[in-house]
Amino acid sequence: MKIVIVNCFDTYKERINLIYEYFVSKGNEVHIVHSNYMHFKKDYIAYESSENYHYINTRPYKKNLSIARLLSHYQFATDAFKKVEELQPDILYAVIPPNSIAKKASDYKERHTNTKLVFDLIDLWPETMPFGNINSFPPFILWKNFRDTGIKNADLIITECNLYQSVLRRRLRDKNTQTLYLAKEDIDYSVKIDNNLPTDIFNIAYLGSINNIIDLDLIPKILKELNEIKPTYFHIIGDGESKEKLITKIMEYNVKIIDHGKVYDYNQKKAIFDKCHYGLNIMKESVCVGLTMKSIDYFQHGLPIINNIQADTTYFVENYNIGFNINSNNVKEVSKKISLLDTNSIIKMKQNSKDLFTQFFSETAFKGRMDELFSVREGEIC
Repeated sequence: MKIVIVNCFDTYKERINLIYEYFVSKGNEVHIVHSNYMHFKKDYIAYESSENYHYINTRPYKKNLSIARLLSHYQFATDAFKKVEELQPDILYAVIPPNSIAKKASDYKERHTNTKLVFDLIDLWPETMPFGNINSFPPFILWKNFRDTGIKNADLIITECNLYQSVLRRRLRDKNTQTLYLAKEDIDYSVKIDNNLPTDIFNIAYLGSINNIIDLDLIPKILKELNEIKPTYFHIIGDGESKEKLITKIMEYNVKIIDHGKVYDYNQKKAIFDKCHYGLNIMKESVCVGLTMKSIDYFQHGLPIINNIQADTTYFVENYNIGFNINSNNVKEVSKKISLLDTNSIIKMKQNSKDLFTQFFSETAFKGRMDELFSVREGEIC
């Protein structure tokens, strides 16, 4: 069976690789049609197309919120589906956003009714953008409708978290819709009680980009309260356009800042996380997100979280003892609860976080879920 995966963003690389490897392991011929433009670096991928990996030359853009970016996405979708027409897949696996892929995939399905169409909703545009209620403005209605009208032709709709199914429940009515969580590689890492976790200070980690969807008011508020209980060290692993603004705010409260910069090496991150008590998983309340890649990275390394992400992540925190849910109204209360935990209790949370990763977000869990969604016989949709 021939399967074609269409994907625009290098930021989804880990998920795409897992999907590709899964289908190949089942004996399918698998092709990836991918943009040659890297979203984060705003530069081109220095690779050539291969027999099964087809790079589409894509218009560059420099600003994430711009007409240039929308035009780039639409042009990519148009050119990508010219390649899909050449390949003639039995299963078309369309990764969304950009929403223009949903439109082109839906159009393709109408012309090729025997092709099974799978939508993998990794993000929701414009719902996840932190600009209030913009969905009623004409440009955003058109943008959203690319996705929403395309849904009607999908044979299977996969969402990366349960929250997205709640947001789109009217559109998804009577559709075969399933959740497939983000995943990361399995690593040999056990949490040890003798890992020298300090008792006289708080070490709090932040991993990832510090940008316009991060709550730059809540993070300093949390660190301020913790610092009034014990000296608090804030470990930053990452970068972003709002990084200096966040650091300036935190410095007002005499919190010690340790800026590690960008760290990609597993062992380096492990060394930092091993001495931290919690990782911050904080975004603006207006952002429509049920799960973050940073939280999965924390869990992979056995780090509990201080969390304000709704839906899926809130549920995991409440039911698996992997940290604390927090909001702007309960910072003092949660900080006090954090201060009352002894080292053994924190170590237990660390082990619980690792166990949660293994159960829901590991490669093994991902492959098991793919087996539930697709028949082991030649990638057929169940």
